[in-house]
Amino acid sequence: MSTNFTTWAVGPQIYSFLTSSGIKPLAIRTFVGKPCFYSTNSSTVKQYSKLWHLEKIHLLKDLPDNQFKKIEAMTTMKTKEKGSFIYFPKEPSKVVFFLKSGRVKIGANSKDGKEIIKAIIYPGDMFGEMGLVGQDTRSDFAIAMDDQVRICTLGVNEAIDLMKNNPELALKLTYKIGDRLKNAERKFESLIFKDARTRIVEFVRQMAEDMGKNYSDEILIHHSLTHQEIASLTATSRQTVTTILNQLKESKVINFDRKTILIHDLRKLK
Repeated sequence: MSTNFTTWAVGPQIYSFLTSSGIKPLAIRTFVGKPCFYSTNSSTVKQYSKLWHLEKIHLLKDLPDNQFKKIEAMTTMKTKEKGSFIYFPKEPSKVVFFLKSGRVKIGANSKDGKEIIKAIIYPGDMFGEMGLVGQDTRSDFAIAMDDQVRICTLGVNEAIDLMKNNPELALKLTYKIGDRLKNAERKFESLIFKDARTRIVEFVRQMAEDMGKNYSDEILIHHSLTHQEIASLTATSRQTVTTILNQLKESKVINFDRKTILIHDLRKLK
């Protein structure tokens, strides 16, 4: 086989799509536990790279093949550069987004111009979904946090039609929105009843739960957040975040650098 062929591993949804849609790949074989598709056609590569990315979206996993094909036909791929807006406050809520790569921050600006980050979205997740439950205009903004942030967009009306025909998808989305609202309520209560140190410590503990990896008695968090971003997420200041983290480091509760936090003993993180 010629070495100039384009090759990529695909999951079961895309494999089924390839073999049932009349497209004849030059070869299909198993590679690292997944079928591989070979093609010399660059337009084919572009088409099926979207399928590959859609298959990685948490909400779309385990959908029937016919529903997956419908979503593929309805979605549009976009790329955003670091710092660029994906949507603005007061913009019509006509589209939902699926994040394929990079990170996106959801936030708002206070009356004095201070940025408040409501959430950080990671690959595989969706955002901008409140239009599905009746929100007419956006109440926040979404900004790309990394270079080459890749997203898929799906119209609200198309998404609602898909939910009508797929109760399991509708239930997953209900849980997702419920979790977002619960997190927002918890953050609001934290702002009212807890001091800055407690908010920062609880944020680190939440990161440990969401993305930490256990190594014996220690937990390693890969996060890529600046101190300013942590401050915006906890409604504190960059200086306060730096001070609290340094205090925890001096107490040998944690160690940290620009990209990671190592928790030596979670029980002492308080």
